[in-house]
Amino acid sequence: MTKRAGALVISLDFELHWGVRDLYGPNDSYHENLQGARTVIPKMLALFERYDIAATWATVGFLFARSKEELEHYSPEIKPDYENTKLDAYLEPLGESEATDPLHYAPSLIEQILQTPKQELSTHTFSHYYCLEKGQTLEAFRADLVSALAIAKTWQVAPRSIIFPRNQLNPDYVSTMKELGITIYRGNERAFMYQAAATDEHTAFMRLMRLADTYLPATAHNLTSWDHLKDEHGLINIPSSRFLRPVSSKLGVLEPLRLKRIMSGMIEAARTGQLYHLWWHPHNFGRDQEANLAFLEKILQHRQSLAKTYGFESLSMLDVAKRLE
Repeated sequence: MTKRAGALVISLDFELHWGVRDLYGPNDSYHENLQGARTVIPKMLALFERYDIAATWATVGFLFARSKEELEHYSPEIKPDYENTKLDAYLEPLGESEATDPLHYAPSLIEQILQTPKQELSTHTFSHYYCLEKGQTLEAFRADLVSALAIAKTWQVAPRSIIFPRNQLNPDYVSTMKELGITIYRGNERAFMYQAAATDEHTAFMRLMRLADTYLPATAHNLTSWDHLKDEHGLINIPSSRFLRPVSSKLGVLEPLRLKRIMSGMIEAARTGQLYHLWWHPHNFGRDQEANLAFLEKILQHRQSLAKTYGFESLSMLDVAKRLE
């Protein structure tokens, strides 16, 4: 195989309150992050355009709805029946539209993403569907994904890639994904603490190890070579390399280590012609926006520098897949 240039792949789990509704109410302590996501997204898009950055926005299907009536119209008849009812998004009280309920609808933000060059709209399922929680079924997942694709189609968007909520990849769903035209996904890092699992299976030790890995080399750089992207099912798996955590006042002294950890991974990817996949949620940057955006800008400037030295590209998940066609 001809040696390819390395690339930075960025993906974002765009979910607003849908992604944390089992943990926080819309007016709980996390409200500032969720509300801030709406103002930080345009700033991120401006940075991406300034530094010629491609990104994949995995968007919860509910956020496409322009009204409660439209959301209900596209909701599937077969809904998930989780044992933990806190996970059931269909129990969430809703306003009538984005104007009155900006944490559950986002058509104006989706419009901005579509208007920004090199941005891919991907799916994060219709209802922030949990693929490994007790009570999930293949039939309900298929119905959810059909709804996600149907509401995206009203925006002339046909997603080919998926990012699973809470990174819960369920191998039983592969044939359904392929049937519906979803052939690209973001897999997890290979180390044990990143394995796909139900929420209650993530131990305190695993969370601690993930935190440590942010600052210290508890795992390798988690790079992916071009010839290892196709999985055993013929799908394209672009695994995560690193979760971009928000700045931390408590761990502020370690921020240079966090930046060095990311930049050294990018250097290795550029030098060896591999992919470095960085991901986060927009609401992670909803608070302390200036500091978070400044940290992100250093990463984007570093990509720009590596492009001059090594031809290090910026690609969305869809861009990566197209290179293999």
